[in-house]
Amino acid sequence: MADEVFSPKNVIVTGGCGFIGSNFVHYVYDHHPDVHVTVLDALTYAGNLENIRPILGDRVEFVHGNICDAELLDKIVPGHDAIVHYAAESHNDNSIANPEPFLKTNVEGTFRLLEAARKYDVRYHHVSTDEVYGDLALDDPAKFTEQTPYHPSSPYSSTKASSDLLVRAWH
Repeated sequence: MADEVFSPKNVIVTGGCGFIGSNFVHYVYDHHPDVHVTVLDALTYAGNLENIRPILGDRVEFVHGNICDAELLDKIVPGHDAIVHYAAESHNDNSIANPEPFLKTNVEGTFRLLEAARKYDVRYHHVSTDEVYGDLALDDPAKFTEQTPYHPSSPYSSTKASSDLLVRAWH
């Protein structure tokens, strides 16, 4: 029914120890007291357990792991209503020096999450980046919109564009 509002009770947040992901976890914790959050994070350079430590407990649990680990996903995804996917290799300069981790996490990791969501009939929410649209100078009056064609300009942005296209294909 189109008028129904989706109200998950058990949510997995990938990358929930990173800057943006942890802020989302805190928002859910503060504003949705009936929702349980499982944070799945590999704790690489972008993740810091201290970002969520103060709220760990009955409503927020932490799982140290990688989104590419299909066996781990088979263990933690069942029983959840939604996956909110923030996890990513995200530093542009790092992607130029060594793009392989970006392919692994951003493309394969997204694929693994999509497959787990399909297998266990779990709603999937994908978080991306404006980097998929290319580059604009800070003083450029142009703006990106959802209709702007993809024009990635780094291994990071190309892997995020790839993950977006996987999501579109699975949808």
